[in-house]
Amino acid sequence: MTAPIAVRVPDELLASVPAEVRGTGRDDVRLMVSRGTDVTHHAFRDLAGQLRAGDVLVVNTSQTLPAAVDATVRGRPVVVHFSTAGPDGRWAVELRTPTASGSTERRPGDRAGTVVTLPGARRLVLDAPLSPDRLWWARVSVADVPGFMRRHGRPIRYSYTERDQPLAAYQTVFALPAPDGLGSAEMPSAARPFTVDLVAELVRRGVQFAPVTLHTGVASAEAHEPPYPERFAVPAATARLVNAARSGGGRVVAVGTTAVRALESAAGADRTVREAAGWTDLVVTPQRGVRVVDGLLTGLHEPEASHLLMLEAIAGRAALAAAYDQALSRLYLWHEFGDVHLILPEENPHPVHCSSNVR
Repeated sequence: MTAPIAVRVPDELLASVPAEVRGTGRDDVRLMVSRGTDVTHHAFRDLAGQLRAGDVLVVNTSQTLPAAVDATVRGRPVVVHFSTAGPDGRWAVELRTPTASGSTERRPGDRAGTVVTLPGARRLVLDAPLSPDRLWWARVSVADVPGFMRRHGRPIRYSYTERDQPLAAYQTVFALPAPDGLGSAEMPSAARPFTVDLVAELVRRGVQFAPVTLHTGVASAEAHEPPYPERFAVPAATARLVNAARSGGGRVVAVGTTAVRALESAAGADRTVREAAGWTDLVVTPQRGVRVVDGLLTGLHEPEASHLLMLEAIAGRAALAAAYDQALSRLYLWHEFGDVHLILPEENPHPVHCSSNVR
């Protein structure tokens, strides 16, 4: 499964540290806005000017877990990435090899029955493959795995990041503790630039927020696989709010691909959203399309990432290609600490192309 655009992202455009380390705060990132093939450029803190009263922003409330835990296999160091809690007590995990830089690299070749020694003499045993040569279902001799991660883990990071960051750097302003302690292995990063002040400004302007939950699993930066089943929940209040906005002419804008996946999983063929919870294996493609999402706020994705199929389903191929051409030429930053892209429905044919405070 590959994306429809062919671009090469140079290493210097991979955001290596959080925005607040590079600049003045989380909202110190750039915002690229697509309306069809028309592309404008703004500061993220100008988001309110791109939305209108009656719009609904659908946000993921999943907390990020410190899902990377140091361990050993036959005395050799490995890093376990805890991904997703299964319905039968097993966990989806990825074993990775630590590198001298403090990051990790893929570790192919593990087999069922491999025993991993965890901190505190706990054990993890690989049980059955979940994806080719990467993810495994595993049994863990720990009753409370999220609590174990909070005691012994750190946030997952990949080689394009400069160094480990505190867990707080991977939490969004919308993150809420789950009653069962579960959360996301990797941050729902599209919401990262939001601040309390910006949320308050959006609410003052009549933009509404609708929470959903989707606990994201490990999406290895090297593998670019389609997403596998993940836990989600769409509350009844969110379903009512989204349905009312659509009937009243408001736009439904998902904050992140995870919010799209959750909301579209709760939408029927009649385009009505209903309360729903459980597991979703939905993959949004141009062929499937979207039923209720009008727009999307998201980061910039690698060309091989399956997320770009979702972006094409919302924006269209020509619009997506135009946006990514501009992102490259204007040196936008990629990945979870990078800049963001707002996809909105096409409106008037002659928009203003730049705000006065673009960097």
